[in-house]
Amino acid sequence: MTDTSDTRPADSVAQAPRRSRLLRLMRYLPLIAPVLLWTVPCWVLLYTGQHWPLPVTLVGTALFVLGLVGMPLAMGRGHGRRQQDWAAIVGDSMLGASWVLFTWSVLLGVLLRLALTLAGVGESQDRARIVAWAVLGTTAALLAWGYAEARRVPRVRRLDVQLPRLGAGLDGTRVALITDTHYGPLDRARWSARVCETVNTLEADVVCHTGDIADGTAERRRAQAVPLGTVRATEARVYVTGNHEYYSEAQGWVDLMGELGWEPLRNRHVLLERGGDTLVVAGVDDVTAESSGLPGHRAHLDGALDGADPDLPVLLLAHQPKFVDKAAAAGIDLQLSGHTHGGQIWPFHHLVRIDQPALAGLSRHGARTLLYTSRGTGFWGPPFRVFAPSEITLLVLRSPQAPTSP
Repeated sequence: MTDTSDTRPADSVAQAPRRSRLLRLMRYLPLIAPVLLWTVPCWVLLYTGQHWPLPVTLVGTALFVLGLVGMPLAMGRGHGRRQQDWAAIVGDSMLGASWVLFTWSVLLGVLLRLALTLAGVGESQDRARIVAWAVLGTTAALLAWGYAEARRVPRVRRLDVQLPRLGAGLDGTRVALITDTHYGPLDRARWSARVCETVNTLEADVVCHTGDIADGTAERRRAQAVPLGTVRATEARVYVTGNHEYYSEAQGWVDLMGELGWEPLRNRHVLLERGGDTLVVAGVDDVTAESSGLPGHRAHLDGALDGADPDLPVLLLAHQPKFVDKAAAAGIDLQLSGHTHGGQIWPFHHLVRIDQPALAGLSRHGARTLLYTSRGTGFWGPPFRVFAPSEITLLVLRSPQAPTSP
């Protein structure tokens, strides 16, 4: 567990300008990224001393040019106004494949070539071709493995979380967390049903979904979301919006989740009572809600806690980990979030950390507040997960006041 409570103010001040510059740079990524993703591998594989036969070089170059032009076009048709699922599948798959190819073109193009040179392996052309084949082989293997990881039912991650203010009557409370299911162009209705079956085996008291249900409207993705209605919890099923709901008529998702028997915690809370003790389970809209223009949608922590006894422990659902700053200031005991996907495709997690205070797992923020960040249950866009496995999480809440076994 990471403890951030002793972070010095001077460090935060020093890091702020650096983070601001990085965020400004990220605004230009949609323009720069496609060029880098396709031209760098093209150069490494075809033009760094391999001396391939001319037809190989021409065909290879044509394929990279096709990728450079085709990927943005497909993604534009898939995620723009037309919302064509086939185009989204093609564009997203090309994006994931090009990212993995780019990453290993850079790593192996430098490190492996250097190692081969220092070891005196072959001539320059031999080393260049070894690097090219190594890049292609590594990329193919990681994409095949990453596709299988993305499409599988996530493993269950279990952990105990001690909350100092939790009463003994609530010791052992089981909280299941799913998030970022991202139902989308690839029909995953069967996968959704299997995820829900797995959640039901956990016999949870509370089941939480912390947003990004789907890419697309509730009407369009309804068949994939309907299995959520089969999820069982002994006390409550609760849900908060993620940023992707606000790309796809968020109120429709709020209404559908209510129809499926989930409790949308839109800046409100419910109480979990057991053994004479009480836990406040609160939720806020995503931090992007207010800019969506939807009436009444915003992240409002004071509203979520309105009427709750301030002496009671609070479990807060907030889609993005960065809401933890406000949670810590309010003395929240435990915040549950998703959004990061754990980076989804390594090493994208470095970019995620520019925007978010945590990538995955349990971390401490301030004197009291714990944050659990899930790597997500589904995947966004590219149907690959590389070194960032999906998860269904079971958190067992523990009270320090509970009697210990003899």
